[in-house]
Amino acid sequence: MATRVDLSGAFLPVTTPFDSATGDVDIGAFQSNVARWCEHPISGLLISGSTGESVFLDEAERVALVEAAVATVPAGALVIAGTGSESTRHTIHLTRQAADAGAGAVLVSPPAYYKGAMTTEVLAKHFEAVADASPIPVLIYQVPLRMSTLDLSTELIARLSAHPNICGIKDSRGKIETVVDLVGATDDDFDVLVGSGALLHPALEAGATGGIVAVGLLAPAEAAAIAIAFGEGRNEDAAALQARIAPVHQQIIGGMGVPGVKAATDQLGYAGGAPRPPLEPATAARVEEIRGILAAADLLETAGV
Repeated sequence: MATRVDLSGAFLPVTTPFDSATGDVDIGAFQSNVARWCEHPISGLLISGSTGESVFLDEAERVALVEAAVATVPAGALVIAGTGSESTRHTIHLTRQAADAGAGAVLVSPPAYYKGAMTTEVLAKHFEAVADASPIPVLIYQVPLRMSTLDLSTELIARLSAHPNICGIKDSRGKIETVVDLVGATDDDFDVLVGSGALLHPALEAGATGGIVAVGLLAPAEAAAIAIAFGEGRNEDAAALQARIAPVHQQIIGGMGVPGVKAATDQLGYAGGAPRPPLEPATAARVEEIRGILAAADLLETAGV
């Protein structure tokens, strides 16, 4: 069975830049972004997550992005690949591809198209089959409920936490009470990671191991510093940083989604660009709003733009 991985700290669910002329994935721009994010003490990256427009990427693009990330991150940084799909068979296929490309773990979202048929038992069998077949550790992905997904029960997660190759969950429901429930209900060696950048510090206080937080794309130094300060017992410092970046999560990540995140990364000097259609880029008015939000959090000044 696959070895355990270190899921402590702040991980970034990276965006996928596309060439403005061809619409192809821009690997060079992607690697440039990754290298700059990794100048900060983040714990690793998630490739092909919701923020990375995973549902718009084909298999070859997913593999190329994982390979590019693995080639770029510093030693010790964990590359996690999103491999959830609607069928168990295809999820296993994507998971093995990600492992072959160098990913150290995978994040698996639940199959949700046939929502009414996805009972606790059906979902348990799905995740267990994927974990049985995966050569690397599996993280369960509780997708934000505003998307087309399922609300996974604590009972299901508790059962899955006993599987030797299911190492944790990224919970993106944005409720600290749920984090508390999951920490209490799951096996001791099962890692609970929060998906809301507004809750990183409270989640760590509640027993979470870390977070995979998109606000860290805009505030990588601050997201990493929250986890580090908490680990060193500097709770006041962690809380102060959390208070500064929580509005950025709420207003841009939660309030604007992928177009807002990509526009914000553009404003900070990363390669953001437009999302893939049918998603549309942020309007000029929205970009001005984004600049105001970033300025209020002192992120434009620290980025030197």
